[in-house]
Amino acid sequence: MNEFIDIIKEREIGKCIENASLKRFTSYKVGGVARCIVYPKNTKKLIELLRLCNNRKVKYKVLGNGTNTLFSDKEYDGIIIKLDEFNELTMVNETTLKVGAGYNLIKLALLATKKSLSGLEFACGIPGTVGGAVYMNAGAYKSDMGYIVKRVKVLTPNYTVINMTNAELDFHYRTSFFQKHPDYICLEATLGLKKGNREEMIEINKDRKERREASQPLEYPSAGSVFRNPEGNFAGKLIEDLGLKGLTRGGAQISTKHANFVINIGNATANDIKDLITFAHDAVLDNYGIDLKVEQEFVNWD
Repeated sequence: MNEFIDIIKEREIGKCIENASLKRFTSYKVGGVARCIVYPKNTKKLIELLRLCNNRKVKYKVLGNGTNTLFSDKEYDGIIIKLDEFNELTMVNETTLKVGAGYNLIKLALLATKKSLSGLEFACGIPGTVGGAVYMNAGAYKSDMGYIVKRVKVLTPNYTVINMTNAELDFHYRTSFFQKHPDYICLEATLGLKKGNREEMIEINKDRKERREASQPLEYPSAGSVFRNPEGNFAGKLIEDLGLKGLTRGGAQISTKHANFVINIGNATANDIKDLITFAHDAVLDNYGIDLKVEQEFVNWD
């Protein structure tokens, strides 16, 4: 791996951080050490990096803000790819914009409000990247990325860049084409918004922020909602009704404020968090016969 990292540096792929603790790069603030985190400068350098990884059979993972990811405590003996340099924003016309996969979603939502462009209000409390949001079809308040994405610039496993339309991206509740085809990488999204009343949008954002602060444990590290809501029900209510609020494993806890959040209350390990997620899932399955689907992605647990 040291030789491989030297090649990345020699070819000037982009900034390279060796032996990086994933606690710094995930919202749970847990995880082992990644041998190398690389920030490709552009699409050409990203392709060069992927070719190197595939030719030498080095594993890799594209990571956004790490806000929906649980890495194990083991060393990640591979390359973490961060697309932070893919952060250009272009106004196509008065209501359409192109934005890079590495652009911060909350920053984008606030910018849209400033420009009186409606459609991204749901994203004001989602601390991910545009690419991560497209991948997960992130959403809230009965809206999601699938409502506003017109098309996406995609890097295929064959190292070609193509454009995919909304229909091809197969957006559904917290899922998309990318989750079923992880070798395809979102590079840029074209979003279709609409003219809105800025003052009304500001009030909506303010109201939702207050509601989040009142109902969610934002003061602790977490990755947001652990489970997707089953049809006609709420995962948090099912867990709360079983009396699991406050259940603790090591430094992790099922939040006393919102039962669909697992929080790091102090020096939690990834295993602590995963144990709670598994326990809550199994308890709901055993008591209600409902197989809750985990919304978060487990990485490096093999």
